[in-house]
Amino acid sequence: MAKTILVVDDSASFRQVVALTLKGAGYDVVEAGDGKDALTKLDGRKIHLIISDVNMPNMDGIAFLKQVKLHPNYKFTPVVMLTTEGQDAKKNEGREAGAKAWIVKPFMPPQVLDAVAKLVLP
Repeated sequence: MAKTILVVDDSASFRQVVALTLKGAGYDVVEAGDGKDALTKLDGRKIHLIISDVNMPNMDGIAFLKQVKLHPNYKFTPVVMLTTEGQDAKKNEGREAGAKAWIVKPFMPPQVLDAVAKLVLP
């Protein structure tokens, strides 16, 4: 059974690139346009990993991450931040909120797949 990854980004084209990369590697993908939308996708189904942008309308990635960690079914789900934000202060904020990895855009697909492989257990 394929592992499911939630991809959260306000850019539809960016979500599509990440989704194609992940689907090509055999993962199932659920997409959300921002943190609020993503919270509605956490409906009890098994999500093995979350990849989230930081800068999004309605609810940014850090606020979303904090909400995920409060959710009993998803508090142990690993979260990768995939963002244009590269400052140490923002990375530290993400780590403190519970991010397991931080990838700065633009990214190479193998970079994402490598992080996913390390965080999604067989």
